[in-house]
Amino acid sequence: MRQYNLSRFLLGLLIIMGFGLHSMGTIELPFVEQLENRAYDMRLLATMPNTQEKRIVIVDIDEKSLDAEGRWPWGRDKLALLMDKLFDTYYASVVGFDVLFIEEDTSSGLNVLNDLANTELKDELSFLDVYHKIKPTLEWDKIFAQSLADRDTVLGYFFVPENSPESGIKKGVLPGPVTSYEKLNVKKLPIPTATGYGGNLAILQKNAIGGGFIDKPVVDSDGVVRKVYLFQEFAGQLYASLPLAMIKALMGNPEIEFTIAPGYENAPFNLGFEWLTIGGLKIPIDAESAIPVPYIGPSGSYPYISATDVMHGDVELEQLDGAIILIGSSAAGLLDLRSTPVQGIYPGVEIHANVLAGILDESIMQRPGYIQGVEFISLIIIGILLLILLPLMSALVVGVFAVVLLASVIGINLYFWNALILIPIASSVLLIMSIFIQHVSYSFLLEQNTKRKLHKSFGQYIPPELVDELSETEEAFSLEGESREMTVLFSDVRGFTSIAENLEPKQLSQLMNAMLTPMTGIIHEQRGTIDKYMGDAIMSFWGAPIADKNHASHAVAAAIKMKHELPKINKKFKKNNWPTINIGIGLNTGVMSVGNMGSAFRMAYTVMGDAVNLGSRLEGLTKKYGVHIIVSESTARAASEYAYRSLDLVKVAGKEEAVEIFEPLGLKEDLSAYASNTLELYVQALASYRKQDWKPAQEKFNILQKQSEQLLYKIYLDRIHQFAQDPPGVDWDGVYTFTSK
Repeated sequence: MRQYNLSRFLLGLLIIMGFGLHSMGTIELPFVEQLENRAYDMRLLATMPNTQEKRIVIVDIDEKSLDAEGRWPWGRDKLALLMDKLFDTYYASVVGFDVLFIEEDTSSGLNVLNDLANTELKDELSFLDVYHKIKPTLEWDKIFAQSLADRDTVLGYFFVPENSPESGIKKGVLPGPVTSYEKLNVKKLPIPTATGYGGNLAILQKNAIGGGFIDKPVVDSDGVVRKVYLFQEFAGQLYASLPLAMIKALMGNPEIEFTIAPGYENAPFNLGFEWLTIGGLKIPIDAESAIPVPYIGPSGSYPYISATDVMHGDVELEQLDGAIILIGSSAAGLLDLRSTPVQGIYPGVEIHANVLAGILDESIMQRPGYIQGVEFISLIIIGILLLILLPLMSALVVGVFAVVLLASVIGINLYFWNALILIPIASSVLLIMSIFIQHVSYSFLLEQNTKRKLHKSFGQYIPPELVDELSETEEAFSLEGESREMTVLFSDVRGFTSIAENLEPKQLSQLMNAMLTPMTGIIHEQRGTIDKYMGDAIMSFWGAPIADKNHASHAVAAAIKMKHELPKINKKFKKNNWPTINIGIGLNTGVMSVGNMGSAFRMAYTVMGDAVNLGSRLEGLTKKYGVHIIVSESTARAASEYAYRSLDLVKVAGKEEAVEIFEPLGLKEDLSAYASNTLELYVQALASYRKQDWKPAQEKFNILQKQSEQLLYKIYLDRIHQFAQDPPGVDWDGVYTFTSK
């Protein structure tokens, strides 16, 4: 018992230190980060106001605007008109562009007139007279620049991050920086560093009041944008994001005051920036200059107004009077979409809008750097208390205590959340649960005799995780024979006999292990049961001993992964100077007998029946069609989320009825446009073949053969050539009969 207590305590300490080191950033525990993200999203969704924000308006380059004004990019004379309308008619307070103007606008045709005026028509006085009169009206970049001048307009641009393939690129010009490391009297801060940029034309940036980068949302490991950076550093200068630059313009361009955590250079955790103050607004930022995006609701929480309606004066004044304007696009091909906690597909321009609203309302969450230290100390205290107290409690009290402690941690966290202080919660919750589970597990493991019997019965057939699942409902399973719908898979190495003849027995054994181990792992990963190994062949099935309504889908997924695993296996074989291998896989779905079968001397948990035999026959057909995988029509129908191409209508040995056989191509949603088009052409070719329209069938198969030489296309071209000379007759049903496996 003393040894038990010591081992439990030591294991508990390891758990505590794991979570503690993760909180300090010393090690990464991805599952903790994932739970932290989920917890953040839940708190955000539960507390966001879901209101309509009318101070900030998105002037939308939408489909309506493109239909009315022409495709993007528009001539900048149109944008000049848009600026004039926004400021002179609708009295916008500030306008920010979530678009870039890197290239000169040559769409007015002025370049052509300039060339003519300097070459062929340089002596034509009448032409020159008209040319000089209309030239100012065609200098659209200049006209647009004039519309930006003396107005609160902020242009967007992007930075190129470190280690980017475009590192060092410099296009256009940058606006003036907000500050520099020299002015801040610091050497370096942990903010993003850029190595290049894509700015706007000099004439435009010079006339705008400022500029802000539009490129730096923080995309978490799950692809979701929860934070954005307010600053990036380039060549020792600090530049503001578009929302911050717009706030600065709105406030009359005051200087930004920075608060940097004292002792940040030598701190054991991440310190740097803490606060910004601009025009009386206080903005909490983290050490890297990031802030949580204060989403107020799903897409549409900010009014959208069509740009063409603004340009033609078709908008009510109160909709735009004094508004903060973001110019972006919701048109297909121009829309910048992001995944966010509030919505899976969310316009990037609305992220800028949320940041603007959050700064104005001072509703930005604060997460100072010292929170890391607070979290670390809290984890150590909570963990040690649990290790000491839990062994002193009864089972019932342990459960109640764990629930109360969890509720307390969550309640305190929500209190600080409502006070706009963001404290991580996942590590604390997981630590409490882990110590609780660890404590209970020691008692639980002593009562596993019955479950070990189940492991002994089924452990040789199925992966451990399915044995555990069996353990939960042991009474529902037995080894006795029964009939049920299942899916069977046969896999065989092609030409294995010749491979075996050229290898020593030891090498052959090593080769087989190197091939069967990853293939078995894939079958287990997809919840399959290994029936048997037959030399180089694998027989497995899905749907027993655990009923699986998705048995066909799991089997098809396993077959495709086995096919994709083959190049990796052959790469290893090449290093060992072993011959490369190729496999064929056959799958069939149907009613089979399953259970312990054999004799008094030896029993095996296996499947039998016609459906099993057909699966074996289909594996044998793979080499005849030059494909890796063949599935029956019943399997294709049951696993309908996959795309297939019909290979043929065949009669296999031992079967009187024809069956349609298919090759799985992958999930429908993952199929590329090229693959979809090729499949469509193949379907048309096959339909013509089965209708005995030999000429169109031949033309289509020839096109396919030119795109990709495949044995399947050659088979049909050979048949078409034969049938064109010797037609099969009007009663031909398109079925091909195989007399052997």
